[in-house]
Amino acid sequence: MRKQWVCGFAVLLLLACNNPSGKSKSGAATEAQATEVKTEDSRTFDELFTAITPEEITDNIFQLVGKDFSVITAGTSGGFNSMTASWGGVGILFNRPVAWCFLRANRYTLELIEKEQRYTLSYFPEEHKEQVLFFGSKSGRNTDKMKETTLTPMQTPSGNGTYREARLILECRLSGVTSVSPDDFYSQDAKDFINEGYADAKAYHKLVFGDIIHVWIRK
Repeated sequence: MRKQWVCGFAVLLLLACNNPSGKSKSGAATEAQATEVKTEDSRTFDELFTAITPEEITDNIFQLVGKDFSVITAGTSGGFNSMTASWGGVGILFNRPVAWCFLRANRYTLELIEKEQRYTLSYFPEEHKEQVLFFGSKSGRNTDKMKETTLTPMQTPSGNGTYREARLILECRLSGVTSVSPDDFYSQDAKDFINEGYADAKAYHKLVFGDIIHVWIRK
């Protein structure tokens, strides 16, 4: 039985974007990434990962979100997409453990999240950092970027997409999506950021909330 968190709703702004700070967009880097060789691994998901409860996560959230970044994956085996996420939040909302993110309204991954109403947040060891950042180098809407990554796609027992090389996976069920406005924020930096996103997407950012239904860690 999943334990219920007793802490208050602790949140950190989760900003999922196609270009988190520190990311290289050079064509040379992309070419090098695309030529790496994938390691064959025939182990099943259950052989690679074990389930824990949300409160058993021991990672420092500031390191996990602010430094490690995550890969948001949504869709089905017939068509899925991943994007890099930086800045993040987890906590309690409506008496449930949740993760939430802040996405530009034109993100292809957001479209798939809303369609399938489920997604994963995957975190990786440092050795895969370049590939984590690669997911933010281009959109998957009009390119076949998913075939360019050296990471190995696989599905959780629930059928949600993730990657064999992940060390921590949060499976989420969409619980809410709401739009924001620059008037919702008090700092000028925040207002400018929201307006910049509007200029790109022709719509304001979306706050996306997902109930955490499963947590998996690498054995």
